[in-house]
Amino acid sequence: MQTLKKIIVMFLIPIFLFSPLAFCTEGYVWDDSTIETTAEEATGNFLNLEAGSAILIEQNSGKVLYEHNCHEQLRPASVTKVMSILLIMEALDSGKIALTDQVPCSENASNMGGSQIWLNETETLTVEEMLKAICVVSANDCVVAMAEFLAGSEEMFVQKMNEKAKELGMNDTNFVNCHGIDEDNHVTSAYDISLMAKELLTKHPSVTNYTTIWMDSLRGGQSELTNTNKLVRTYEGCTGLKTGSTSLALYNLAASATRNDLSLIAVVMRGATSEKRFSEAKKLLDYGFANYAYTKTSTAGDFLQEVPVEKGTVGSVNLVYETDSGALVKNTDNKDIQSSVTLNENITAPIQAGDVLGNVKFYLNEEEISSVNLVAQTAVDKVTVMNLFSMITEFWVNLFR
Repeated sequence: MQTLKKIIVMFLIPIFLFSPLAFCTEGYVWDDSTIETTAEEATGNFLNLEAGSAILIEQNSGKVLYEHNCHEQLRPASVTKVMSILLIMEALDSGKIALTDQVPCSENASNMGGSQIWLNETETLTVEEMLKAICVVSANDCVVAMAEFLAGSEEMFVQKMNEKAKELGMNDTNFVNCHGIDEDNHVTSAYDISLMAKELLTKHPSVTNYTTIWMDSLRGGQSELTNTNKLVRTYEGCTGLKTGSTSLALYNLAASATRNDLSLIAVVMRGATSEKRFSEAKKLLDYGFANYAYTKTSTAGDFLQEVPVEKGTVGSVNLVYETDSGALVKNTDNKDIQSSVTLNENITAPIQAGDVLGNVKFYLNEEEISSVNLVAQTAVDKVTVMNLFSMITEFWVNLFR
């Protein structure tokens, strides 16, 4: 009886191959919508910040959690260097330059005022050493040397800074230099600073290897470095980012921190004193961590379900999440997140591992809070005459073994 069943299966294979038989996946959707908005933009100055301008955003989504005069055009001072560092990191991560590349110092770079490590024209430092000096002690001479190394001149580098600002939607910004020393028409806003900080931290997270350094040294220990951002030492979860101050700009700070998967960016401009910018940034970050949480909705590679495959050498494939996903939620919100899965119509072999076969949307209070693609965990070959012959051969071998 068992042998008869095997023979019947053998003759059914070609019928399956050349027939229109298919598993129906059209309309394979479920929808458990419920839920409302995750976070509303907080306006006004109910935190009573003593600063000319400020903003707090969630790092991954860019959602504004608090703002005060956030589009006012102000002098950024050395917070300018967030954009300079962003362009350096882009060059590094694209392979255009390497951390070990030697960077020369020009007369122009060595003559910079303000914060510096006193480069001279006879020395070179590696890109990594330059980056460390820029991130930790806000070295003007090093950022100019890097600008010239990357673009040929500071002027050309500044042009690239403004192009990147336009690309990021930084409509309040005009850069005149790469370091932040006061010049006419060198302006930005707290909102725009949060945009470039978000781009830097989300696209180039390895920058925190430098922005979180508290103390270090260069030149074989001869040049001591201590971070100008005191929150690196005093604030739990601090990941950076950049200070800036001049007599005209007063005291500015872009501060970032992560706790329990929630990443926040706070920007304070025109603080009256250095201590005031730190205390006001801390007040913003504390407000964010006290009132919001980050809820993970998917993990890359996790199995969701199995779906049928038409005309494949196997009848189904596992679907897994393509990427991590998550959402910002208020601590007072109902945490009952619902999901809605939509599959492609007519999922048919051949399928490659990683092919997008559907999508999941997650909802809180009936508002979509995140979305992630569903992909094939493994490849599925299409049944052909050749692999059908192979399957039949394997069947006969196993039958009489």
